[in-house]
Order: sequence, then structure tokens, then C-alpha cells
Amino acid sequence: MRKKIVAIIGSYRKGGITDTAASAVLAGAAKNGAQTQKIYLIDKHIEFCNNCRACTQQDTNGVRAACIHDDDMEDILGQIDKADGIVLASSVNFGTVTAIMKRFTERLVVYGYWPWGKPAPAYRISQTTKNAVIITSSAAPAIIGKFMFRSSRSVLKAAARCMGAKMVKSLHFGGVCLDADSQLSCKSLLKADKTGQKLASSI
Repeated sequence: MRKKIVAIIGSYRKGGITDTAASAVLAGAAKNGAQTQKIYLIDKHIEFCNNCRACTQQDTNGVRAACIHDDDMEDILGQIDKADGIVLASSVNFGTVTAIMKRFTERLVVYGYWPWGKPAPAYRISQTTKNAVIITSSAAPAIIGKFMFRSSRSVLKAAARCMGAKMVKSLHFGGVCLDADSQLSCKSLLKADKTGQKLASSI
């Protein structure tokens, strides 16, 4: 059976730097036989988490709990649960991931077991059985953005872990807003392609 890799795109610009990088990763993965799927969060109905913690009270024996919201998150997470690999991609806005990506990550609380009275949550998925690639991009030069905006990668790494995935590669593309039609360099596209090939080979 072909391995499946799902990319979650938290950028607001289809065809922009972040989206293009994710496409290159998926193209590389496809070269090694992976089935790929891309999900644009901006096209989905995703409610805000309201911190009710109803989902965290459910004893689900190691699987994702149900959320009170009736929106597209159930389908999105269902696709991720069936995947062997994950790509999480977000441009960096105001020092961290985009608002739509943050909305998505906050809803990942369904992967946590946190009964009332307990000081901290526990992962429902105790072992990482998937691999993940994280992609970020920023207007700042890569060497600066990589260190200044570490929190964005931390958010995505934590999100991957919640879903039972281990980050195996992090890609950051800097200096991407020099003009209105900035494009990834051939070198960057090749790097993303090779990352996708390695991701597919690792799962």
C-alpha cells in the first residue's frame, strides 16, 4: 500500500512562497511513491477552541477525542490520522505562525487527555508513529529569521507531536518579501524536493 503524506497549509497566499515550498516537498515525496494531499486551512470552516476542555475529559484509549464543534476539523484530523507523514507549513506573521495556523493548532487539544484535577495534560498518542516536515518562511533573511522566529517552529513541532508525529526536518526560507512576486530559488526548490524524497523514504 502506498504511503500517504498530508500537508497542512497555514499560509494565506496560494502559490506563494510557503505554498510553493510545500508543493515541492510533496512532489519529492511522490517521486518515492507516496500518495500526497494538500489541505488549505483558509478554505476550511474552523471554529475557535473555547477552552471548555470537554474533549480532554474523554477516556478514548489512545485515540483522538471528539470536539463539541461541528466544523471541518473532524475531516481534516481524520485525514491526518490516516496519514503516514505530515507537512506543516506556515509563513511567519508578527514573529509566529499565522492566525489560521494557530487556530488549527489550538484545536489539537483533542489529542490530549487532561481530566479535571490533573495539573497537566498527557498525550493520547504516546508513541510517534508518523514523521513530519515543518516549513516556515519570513521576510527577514534566513539566518536572522531562523533564530528570531524559533517560536514558530516550536509551535509546529509541538503540533506534530500531538498528532503522533516526530519532526524529521525543518525548512525555513528567509528574505521572501523583496517584491510582490517573490519566488523560491532553484536551490530552495531542490532542497524542498529532496526533503520530500527523504520524508517518503522514512515512513
